[in-house]
Parts: sequence; C-alpha cells; structure tokens
Amino acid sequence: MMAKVPTVAVTYARNGTSTSSNELGMRVMQERAYEKRGEQYLLIKSPPASGKSRALMFIALDKLHNQGLKQALVVVPERSIGSSFADERLSDFGFWADWTVVPRWNLCNAPGGDDGKVGAVGKFLASEDRVLVCTHATFRFAVERFGIEAFDDRLIAIDEFHHVSMNPDNKLGNHLGQLIARDKAHIVAMTGSYFRGDSEAVLSPEDEARFEPVTYTYYEQLNGYKYLKYLDIGYFFYSGSYADDILKVLDPTEKTIVHIPNVNSRESTKDKHKEVEHILDTLGEWTGADPVTGFQLVTLPDGRVIKIADLVDDEPAKRDKVSAALKDPAQKNNRDHVDIIIALGMAKEGFDWIWCEHALTVGYRASLTEVVQIIGRATRDAAGKERARFTNLIAEPDASDEAVREAVNDTLKAIAASLVMEQVLTPRFEFKLKAPTNTAQEGFDYGEGGYQPGKANVGFNETRGTFQIEIAGLAQPATAEAKRICQQDINEVITAFVQDKTTVERGLFDEELVPEELTQVKMGAIVRAKYPELPLEDQEAVRQHAVAALNFTQQAKAAILNGGETTEGANTAFVDGVRRFAMDVRDLDIDLIDRINPFSEAYSILAKTMSEASLKEVAAIIGAKKLKMSPEDARDLAKRAVIFRNERGRLPSLTAADPWEKRMAEGVEFLRRMKAEAMDG
Repeated sequence: MMAKVPTVAVTYARNGTSTSSNELGMRVMQERAYEKRGEQYLLIKSPPASGKSRALMFIALDKLHNQGLKQALVVVPERSIGSSFADERLSDFGFWADWTVVPRWNLCNAPGGDDGKVGAVGKFLASEDRVLVCTHATFRFAVERFGIEAFDDRLIAIDEFHHVSMNPDNKLGNHLGQLIARDKAHIVAMTGSYFRGDSEAVLSPEDEARFEPVTYTYYEQLNGYKYLKYLDIGYFFYSGSYADDILKVLDPTEKTIVHIPNVNSRESTKDKHKEVEHILDTLGEWTGADPVTGFQLVTLPDGRVIKIADLVDDEPAKRDKVSAALKDPAQKNNRDHVDIIIALGMAKEGFDWIWCEHALTVGYRASLTEVVQIIGRATRDAAGKERARFTNLIAEPDASDEAVREAVNDTLKAIAASLVMEQVLTPRFEFKLKAPTNTAQEGFDYGEGGYQPGKANVGFNETRGTFQIEIAGLAQPATAEAKRICQQDINEVITAFVQDKTTVERGLFDEELVPEELTQVKMGAIVRAKYPELPLEDQEAVRQHAVAALNFTQQAKAAILNGGETTEGANTAFVDGVRRFAMDVRDLDIDLIDRINPFSEAYSILAKTMSEASLKEVAAIIGAKKLKMSPEDARDLAKRAVIFRNERGRLPSLTAADPWEKRMAEGVEFLRRMKAEAMDG
C-alpha cells in the first residue's frame, strides 16, 4: 500500500519571457546579471536551466575587455559540468564578442589526475590566454600550491556555489575567504540553491555583505517558459520493498529519471543491480540492449518498446557507452532518443535532458540541495512538454524496525524539502502595512475587485508573479539591506528555519507547543544569526515577513486541499487560497499570523496518509527526547516579555490564560532561577 502526500501543484502562465532575448542575445536573468557586471563580488541566485553559464560568459568578457582583468577561471564541481562553459558564438545573437576556451585550458576535458592539472593552472596563469575551466578540486590544489596572490586581478567564477561553506573544514570556503580578505580578485558566484543540505552557512554574514546579489526566482523562470505549464511536487509513503510498488508512481509513458537509493540506505535491498533488473521486469519484457547506445530495450504490455539507460551498471565499458549516448549532441533535441534513465549517483547536478517529465527519487537523498538539483532535471522547457513532476518515495516508519529513528529523520527531511519547494515554486509575497484609515494605498495592485474598505486586501500581479497583501501592525524594513532581504531573500530565511530539526519536530508533534515559540523565538533567532549586522527593528521586520510568507503559503495550500481543486486549476486555486485566508479575517494582523503553527498543515496531511501506528511511533520517538527550555530560548522569551511589558504596562503572568503570555513568563522565571542558582553557587 502506498499513500500519496499532496504538497503543491502550480500552473504557470507560459508568457515566454524566460526564453526571449534582447538585442545582445541575453535572456531576462542574463540581462539582470549583466547590469551588475561592474561589481567586484557578484552572487547570481537563479534556478536550473535559467542560463547562468551564459550569463557568466557575458560578464567575464566585459571584465576581461573593459575592466582590466587579466584572466578568468571558471570553477565547476565536476568534470561533466565543464561542458556548460564550452565555446559559444555569442556574436551570432548580437553580443560584441565570442566566448572561446583554448582546448588545453579546459581541464575538465583533460586526461589524468589533479596533480598534472594543477601544474596546468600554473602554466595558464603565466600565459597570455584569457579563460580556463577546471574543477573545484583542481582550483583548491592550485591555491594551495601557488598561493592566493597568484590570482590577483583575475576573475574567479564559482559554479554551484552551494558547495562552499564557512565551516573551517571546507577548503573551498577557506580559499574564498582568503580571496575576499586580500580583495584583489573579482568573484562571480552562481547557484540554484543558496543554502546547503547540512545547514551550514555558505558565507559568513560579513563576507556575504560584500556580494551584490542578482536574484531570479523559480516562479519567474517557470512562468516565463513557452511549453511547461504544470509542475507537481509530491512525496509518497510506501511499506515493504519499493520495487514491488514502483509502478504505482512510475508511468512508462513519461520521460523519467529514476534515482534508486544508495546501497547504504535503509530503502536499498543492498543489491543495486537486482533492483534495476526488478524495475525492468516490472515494466515489461526485456528484449536485449541496443548495440549502438547500450540502452536496455523493454517491451511494455501494450507492445510498445521503450529504451532505458542504465547508469547503475558498474562495468566501465557499458556505463561509458550509455553515458556517451546520453550526451550525444546530435540527439539533444530528439525526444525519442531515450525513455527512462535509471541512476544512483549520476544524472543530478548539471545533467541536462530537456525532455525529462518526471524525476522519481527513492528515499530521502543526502541533502536538501540534492533534492533541489534533482527537481531541476525535470524543469527544463521543451516543445510538447506541458507537465512535469517530482516524486519522492519515502519508506513509512515501521515501529518494529530497528532503523525506525532513521526513518523518522528521513520523513522530517522530506517534509522540510517539501516546505522549501512549496515556497520557491509559488508566487512571491510583498507585504504592506495596512493603512490606519480605510483608504487605498498608492502603488497597490488591488486586482479586478479593486479596493475593499474594511477588509484585508490582497492583490496579485500575474506578470510579476507577486502578491501584495495588507497586514495590520506589520513592521516595515527601514534600511536598504533589510528591504532587499524582504524582497529577495525571504525564502532563504524560511529554508534555514525548516532545516532546523528541532523546530520541525516541535512544530509537528509537540502538543504543548505555543506557536509563538516558533514564529517569534525560533524564527527571530535564525534572523539574528543570519543578519547580525541589521538593526533590531529591521531584524524584527525580516522575521515578520518570513513568518507571514511561510504561513500564507501553508494556509493557501490548506485551502486548495480542502477545496478539492484539480491540478489543472492549481494556479488559480493557489491565488484564491491566499485571498480566502486573508479575507476570511476582517482584521488581518501580524499577531494573528504569529499565532499560527507553520507546520500544522504538514501534520494534518501526515495524519491522513501515514498509518496510525507509524504516526504514534514517530510522535513517541520525538516526545521521548523532548528538550527542556534552553538559556538561549529563555533569553529570547524574556526579550519578548519586555516588549509585552512596554505594550501592556505589566510583565507576563505565570497564571495567564493565554499560552503565549504564560510561556514568556516561564522564560523570565527560568532566567531568574538560573541567576539565583549562579549566585548561590
């Protein structure tokens, strides 16, 4: 038995803006990035298939020809991604120069190990040539051998920037910090997910402040496609062996990438080859392998023959043949070249198969960033491709299984991934302070209904893909940086929030939880850690905007699920769901939003789809390790108590009927006892 957990289904306008070009051959995101080409430190945050590699080419050529830089080094995480930076005749599309890489300097194509390639980097630095492409590893070794100063007056472009971390053990992060401290190189950082799966910060707040960001959202990208209209994100619980039930979610008529579980994971049978064979047998009758491509041929029950690329096979000759066939440039636009790809560690980051309609992943992968990369495989635009989906198969926690704790962790991670993707794939929110008088606000897009006196007004701009929502009592950002964060980086704040394991556990399973402990205390702590340089008033504004965005998305989802709208009407349903949530409350204010548990809808879905025994087991496991109040949480509660006193003229009471007031009082009492114990000691 397999139970589907509906998460989000979005319909996009297909207005074509993502693929249309200006007179220089630049698409929207590329033009946006090129406008910032004069910045020494540039951070491009843009989803897969949005054209980051070509954006870098435009910027690098200007830095080399017009800004006095000597050379450009393009650094990619693995050799296969180096092909994204191959020669491009940009002048054919209107640009004033072409992008060329002398073959000897594309080290991703060079044979041998990093040792010889590091020497090649040294020769390049001493040459008159302008562009080099290498892996992250080669670059790290080159910095260690030649020193930071060897890269003065050069552009370092780091692709898949989320591989960087401020953790001292992350060598690429250390080298980047040294480059920034020396301040004589230019850096362009590019990523589709400016967060890491291990919750480590990519950059320190001080270094991040040096970068000028260019943000292009998933919604902008997908809304601007020509063909892709529907995107579904969902995960399923299954019991027993996934291979026995895989056809419940694997449709052989869809172009699909199947990622089977790692052999060390609990979902694996420990025999990856037999798993592939089982999938082939389940689909139909195996009739051999294509001698040219190496693709497996399977005849379906209806007589149709499909071609399956097996990237799990360990035999180098076989896998290299299949891999080469998938990369054949002559077949890039051939939809019928292959039907299904089965992979384990391949076909993720940087893999380009525009026809992929379904990314099917078994088990929670290593990190949230990996999930985002896998979803990106299915979000390419292609003629005739109207619908795409991502499916994550998760083993339902089994109370009799010794690995039940691991299963619980995977379930929590899957929920976190779902919450993040719900946030980034749907329209963006622009929250405005509700005017004290019943008058329309200048610049507010009230939509067809116009201004509604006395109601919580909601406007939706289809072209920009943004909601405008009035909220009473909303703190407004004052500084330019805080305004930028509220406009561009709120989803990164939300990502950090839902990646906090304790936060998710409490939000889902703590029956005694006071929602403000999450929305005010936990979210407030995350904002302070992420943006310590902001004034306290701006930190509070960012916190409120993040909580509002998360809770509006969740309440809109609830309206969709409870209303029973179909996927075909998902976009309209999402817009209507936001309006319904806002307008059901005559006086929508930030205090009301703070009183909503952001995980309540996720729990209601779990309660409907997970077996009662498993749900109780998960709750028991999490409840058994329930943490007492920490000094940090107590201090945050005490700070909120001071605000309460300033507003009410008294401190919160331990006997208050309101649970939030009582919790603040408990925080004050915790600190009082801690101080008394310290004095007695």
